[in-house]
Amino acid sequence: MTRAFNKRLVLSTMGALLLIEALFMALATGVGFYYDEADQSAFLVSTIITLLGGVTGLVSGRHAPRQVGEREGYVIVALVWVVFSIFGLLPFYLSGQILTITDAWFETMAGFTTTGSTVIPDVESLTRTALFWRALTQWLGGLGIIVLCVALLPMFGLGGMQLYAAEVTGVNYEKLSPRIADTAKLLWGVYIFLTLAETLILWFCDMTGFDALCHSMTTIATGGFSTKNTSLMLYRPAVQYVVGIFTFLSALNFALIIHFLRGKPNRLLQDEETRWYTRAVVVMGLVMTIGLAVFHGVRNEIWTGSAKEVLSLLEESFRIGFFTTVNAITSTGFAAADYMQWTPLLWVMVFFMFFTGGSSGSTAGGIKWVRILIFVKSGFAEFQRRIHPNAIIPIKLNGRPLHHDIINNVMAFMVFYVLVILVTVLVFCACGVNFDESIGAAVSAIGNVGIGIGQYGPSGTYAGFPAFAKWWMTLVMLIGRLEIFTVLLLFTKALWKK
Repeated sequence: MTRAFNKRLVLSTMGALLLIEALFMALATGVGFYYDEADQSAFLVSTIITLLGGVTGLVSGRHAPRQVGEREGYVIVALVWVVFSIFGLLPFYLSGQILTITDAWFETMAGFTTTGSTVIPDVESLTRTALFWRALTQWLGGLGIIVLCVALLPMFGLGGMQLYAAEVTGVNYEKLSPRIADTAKLLWGVYIFLTLAETLILWFCDMTGFDALCHSMTTIATGGFSTKNTSLMLYRPAVQYVVGIFTFLSALNFALIIHFLRGKPNRLLQDEETRWYTRAVVVMGLVMTIGLAVFHGVRNEIWTGSAKEVLSLLEESFRIGFFTTVNAITSTGFAAADYMQWTPLLWVMVFFMFFTGGSSGSTAGGIKWVRILIFVKSGFAEFQRRIHPNAIIPIKLNGRPLHHDIINNVMAFMVFYVLVILVTVLVFCACGVNFDESIGAAVSAIGNVGIGIGQYGPSGTYAGFPAFAKWWMTLVMLIGRLEIFTVLLLFTKALWKK
């Protein structure tokens, strides 16, 4: 018989995590005091409430046995995103900048899961404090709340590996150091470095320091929250190029980036998943570039104009094409143009890119290229087995045969991924949402993309989305962020049976 569920450990862990959230909320409060904005008191009250919640959790769970089993691990990893969002919505709601609990919950969950969907029609009406907290929620959720806490809190030394494994994206994970806390610190070190580097470069590109920091946090988190209603559409080309490059980098496996910085570039450059991801960006980027050049050239009759006009069209098509491709594939969701204004062929291609995602071990959402790679290889292997029934055909990744458990995990993931989308489409349609927009919202939610199709595209918001559909969509965001199994396992009898 298995041991009883360790409730006190969960409470103490939640308390410690809330102290971390209170620390970052205090940082946002400091922004409010710096700019002397009206909502500084609401943020201060929210920080105090979150701090008290953390202390209450620690006191309630004191002297808890330091044993983290599967049940405790899955509950902690799933619950932390819910608890963070509950307390994280307080500044939005108490300040009156978001009027309903439903909308505040939606915006906060879209932040922490790095989905980037928004219910705010006029983002520029928010205070700098709210904009900073909005960006900070994505930055905290990008690499993972548990990964951050494993790096910061010694209490996660026991059971930290299980919690880390339950939250990290992809089919497996890599320890960069014998101690999991050191691995988490290395990952966050690279995360912070990329954020600061992009902030400085955007600042040099004439973006204000505040906007540069907010956009950098949401870029490296592949979240897509912007401080402008038009996202990056009205920024100069240099800004779009910089954000596009850092978005591409943020969807690489962070562990392989660390190997690259350690002087082992082949670990990154020869990685099969990295090559597939890079090729997808290049091929789809070129296709989008050609499509945009033809579409805009024909519509505006530029091909008959001067050489300067033609070159300008080609540069704009290249920039917008690759920017849109990178943001769609990596599930970031920034926009340099409204693709819903393009020919249907192009925006349908953008929609299909929502499924892919970036590399495993990155901040990107979606299916991930390692799973797509394994799925495709499994399909070709099955064809070969049909021709040669007695042949042993191993499926390899980076030259090494994959264990059947990993292949089965990928196949199960694909099935559940599609099932969640189908159920979500039915729920949205039942709430009165159009079929095509329901599909776009469902894929966007589970892939943590943020932008959808139709009125929920780059120029739209989810402000008019039905209330129940908003709550359901936040659940799907969480399922997508934790890659399905961590959430769905909580509803199985086998996990709880003694």
